[in-house]
Amino acid sequence: MSQSVQRAITLIQRSAQGPLSLTEAATLLDVHKSTALRLLQTLESARFVRRTGAGTYVFGGGLIELSELTLGSMDLRQLAGRPLRDLQRRTGHTVHLAQLTGDEIIYIDKVDSPAHPTVQLPSRVGHAVSIHASAVGKVILAHLPRADRERLLSYVTLERHTPTTITDRDSFEVELATVRHRGWAADNGERDSYVVCAAVPVRDSRGKVVAAISISSVEVVASLPQLEEHLPLLFATARVVSAELGHAH
Repeated sequence: MSQSVQRAITLIQRSAQGPLSLTEAATLLDVHKSTALRLLQTLESARFVRRTGAGTYVFGGGLIELSELTLGSMDLRQLAGRPLRDLQRRTGHTVHLAQLTGDEIIYIDKVDSPAHPTVQLPSRVGHAVSIHASAVGKVILAHLPRADRERLLSYVTLERHTPTTITDRDSFEVELATVRHRGWAADNGERDSYVVCAAVPVRDSRGKVVAAISISSVEVVASLPQLEEHLPLLFATARVVSAELGHAH
């Protein structure tokens, strides 16, 4: 493990025990105060520690939020596991579960189709989704409060991946409005030209959209209109998972 990483871990662990002064941090690490200060400032910028009015450093909320997000993803994946696998069996297509984590939308589960073992979709559990060129990304974005949506999109370049990728902001806003109105989103080869996908939202006990479920296929196996035929099953699965999260339909 690198020395800097080890020192950062030491400071985080110590700050969890109580207020830590700069002098104490330097002594703990056996470094000059300027070195300890740089480390503390880096941790503070990530909200892993927090500077108090007294000038000491205490455990920050950033790590607590990360822990809650991780636990939330684990809980959601566990709750959704059986419905996702049932959806895969009934449709024959690959199923994804994606969740907004921080400023990224992440695949937290994937059930591959055994019907076409030689055809592998490029998605991977734990990897970030292309927010503007994926069905799950559109579904989650479309249902976010406007301020949150604007914040996420401020980090995104509407990069063209294929001829069908939406790269104009106004056109993309129209697309998101369409998704909100009809309740589901499509990816018509917008990230990978040979992949098509349909996705619907998952809601929590407050009715907030917290995730998305999709079915995906390579176009030589199933076209987008053929995937759309499975929308009733897709919506039914999302209702089951949402109910597990406490959402009353």
